[in-house]
Amino acid sequence: MAIADLPTLQPLFAFLIAQATAQATAPVGIFTWVQAVILGIVQGITEFLPISSTAHLLIFTDIFGWKTIWTKEATDAIQFGSVVAVVMYFWKDIQQIVVGAIAAFRTKDWQREEWKILIGIIAGTIPALAVGFMIKKVLNVSLESNVLIAVMAIVMSLLLALAEKIGSRKRNFDQLEVKDGFLVGLGQMIALLPGASRSGSTLTAGLLLGLERDTAARFSFLLGLPALTIATLVQGKDALSQHDMLVPLLIGTASAFVFSYLSIAWLLKFLRNHNTWGFVWYRLGLGVALLIAVISGQLK
Repeated sequence: MAIADLPTLQPLFAFLIAQATAQATAPVGIFTWVQAVILGIVQGITEFLPISSTAHLLIFTDIFGWKTIWTKEATDAIQFGSVVAVVMYFWKDIQQIVVGAIAAFRTKDWQREEWKILIGIIAGTIPALAVGFMIKKVLNVSLESNVLIAVMAIVMSLLLALAEKIGSRKRNFDQLEVKDGFLVGLGQMIALLPGASRSGSTLTAGLLLGLERDTAARFSFLLGLPALTIATLVQGKDALSQHDMLVPLLIGTASAFVFSYLSIAWLLKFLRNHNTWGFVWYRLGLGVALLIAVISGQLK
């Protein structure tokens, strides 16, 4: 899916938004299904591009008045489509890592590449899960805030710009070390703040560590898979108790799967020959626009 293909979707996208917004607070039905398709598209495109899916989902449901039906738990639940997309797209890589790591364990070959990648993924997952548990369960703090989203969008745009400027981009996937997983995992902790972006923070960390752009993106997707899966199951399970939302959730999940798969394929291909400055300027513009909207009273 090339950038040139995107304008052809604009009329359909505009029609879907118009129809869904017209019945934003109506009982669950056909218009909720349309909303599910739209939110699935937003989730799928923004989960893996370094621009924050959480931020865009919160903004969409806020601006169009969909929060009555599409709660945070419901939008979290459709992330499962993104989880399935990562597993399917990287299935061969996942198989190779697991099989290779098992072989390394049996032969005590701790320098084997698959073993180092697996341990790195585990080491990078633990900090995010630990801090996420503290925030959600122990401190019971809600981080939903348009101001926070705006600030984090600006901060992360500047960090990505720094990574693009000073990153050496000399190391490929075969040169990953366990410490890379841990350090990229520390970047993943930042993604607990709405607007930071899981893929954006891990991609930025990878670039700062000297990884090639497509290697940083590929590793960030694999490293983020355990945390994304657990977060989706934990945060989205409450939405399943609303039986009238089961069909919309399935539709949203399917939509998220399709567009997640497309966005993964597009981003990896894009980063082989392009830099990330487009994402830097988009995030900076988004953050500034949100701050203006909050200050002017258009958003709370």
